[in-house]
Amino acid sequence: MKITVIGTGYVGLVSGTCFSEFGFDVTCVDKDGAKIERLKAGEIPIYEPGLDELVRRNSEAGRLHFTTDLAANVAEADVILIAVGTPTRRGDGHADLSYVFAAAEEVAENLSGYSVVVTKSTVPVGTGRKLEEIIKAKNPAADFDIASNPEFLREGSAINDFMRPDRVVVGTEKERAIEVMRALYRPLYLIETPILFAKLETAELIKYAANAFLAVKISFINQMADLCEEVGANVHEVAKGMGLDKRIGGKFLHAGPGYGGSCFPKDTLALVKTAESHEVDLPMVKGVVAYNDERKLAMAARVKRALGGTVAGKKIAILGLAFKPETDDMRDSPALSILPQLVADGASISAYDPAAMEEAKPLLPQAITYAESAAETLDGADCAVVITEWNEFRALSPEMFAASMADKIIVDLRNLYDGNQMKDAGFTYYSIGRP
Repeated sequence: MKITVIGTGYVGLVSGTCFSEFGFDVTCVDKDGAKIERLKAGEIPIYEPGLDELVRRNSEAGRLHFTTDLAANVAEADVILIAVGTPTRRGDGHADLSYVFAAAEEVAENLSGYSVVVTKSTVPVGTGRKLEEIIKAKNPAADFDIASNPEFLREGSAINDFMRPDRVVVGTEKERAIEVMRALYRPLYLIETPILFAKLETAELIKYAANAFLAVKISFINQMADLCEEVGANVHEVAKGMGLDKRIGGKFLHAGPGYGGSCFPKDTLALVKTAESHEVDLPMVKGVVAYNDERKLAMAARVKRALGGTVAGKKIAILGLAFKPETDDMRDSPALSILPQLVADGASISAYDPAAMEEAKPLLPQAITYAESAAETLDGADCAVVITEWNEFRALSPEMFAASMADKIIVDLRNLYDGNQMKDAGFTYYSIGRP
């Protein structure tokens, strides 16, 4: 079976590489010639643990290819995965489907023989039907079926998520397409991975519903953290007590500065807009969208309170910039809300992140300086703020902080440290939802 993946962003590159690891012949296509040349040379444009080795191994084995030639590879493909971006559209909050529709136009022009055209991109309900219309209008003789196959990849653990997923969701009602998709996922079927076949619209909605529900869990525990701070409870223990209930589960019950990344912010907003288009109200999801934006903005106020109400003239060390560890993704990171406020209020910011600094620099105020290590960014700081829970930050002891900092104030937005240890070492220590 020959697979063509359109788009070499996060979803396209990870999916294409993993399908080649399954043994399929995979070609990843992108319009960005420079990016394709980098991939051919083994240079990975995203930070994802283990992906570089997987790309190298399958490229050398002749199963994984990179090209700008869409026409030839669509014509030869049994399965065509559309994995282009669907960012939030400027002005109205809907998912921008222009890249998806443009890909469909090009696919239509080059189809030859039967193919299954699959949306890997996260798309609103109804997109698959629209793609079918586009292809039929452009090429009435085309022999194809449309399928939805949403991805559920977590940045930082995407390869394991692909190779050993909780489930695979496929949306199509056409028997030929079902058989092709069964063959595509046969390696996972053999390890008894649940594979759910559903109507096209159902599969499209599953992805949005799943992400919205996880966003609700995150926002809920953040609100409980605020209550814990007022009543003297410990949000870690509250989350554990909730998570031990098998109906709830412990995942995504970690209090912090709010969710970010490539999925939750845009997908929750797109779900709200889709519902509004069909005159359905989603007050819970709308509330989560608004609350999460407000929470990230409120984190800068926490830092100000820790410094007596003003950050003017203070040096603040920032530990972590990416929205989560094991990625360089800055999309909707809390840092993008917190740091500009602190700079505007007169703070001097030194920041360090193990992977995301190059991605962060164009997005943050020019006044921010960047360090080569955690120790360097802490040097002479009046306050340290933990934004991303990288493992290397967990190893920082109170003694290490004390050796570098000018003043002993820590605002830990990820609850990495033991508050009693920090207190015993003379620190004024603020965390999320803990006494």
